[in-house]
Amino acid sequence: MEDEVMDALKKCAVGFGTSEIVEEFSVEDGELKLVKKKVTRKDIPPDIKAAKMLIGEFGFDGCSDEELEAERERLMKILKEEKDVDRR
Repeated sequence: MEDEVMDALKKCAVGFGTSEIVEEFSVEDGELKLVKKKVTRKDIPPDIKAAKMLIGEFGFDGCSDEELEAERERLMKILKEEKDVDRR
């Protein structure tokens, strides 16, 4: 369970994308048939409080907000580069 919490915290710290699916059905000839399906993509921005918690977990206590923001930006750049490599 601790790993799941840490993974969720990391996800919040760097931001993530999610999809919301809404399906509309109707009854035709006694059966349910899919009439409409809407998929909406949502981007959840990084959460600085989650980043602070993570940084505190790894021994960066006592950093100023500016230092934490700089570290978050550095980590975001690394993650973006990794995503770009994965897409290739």
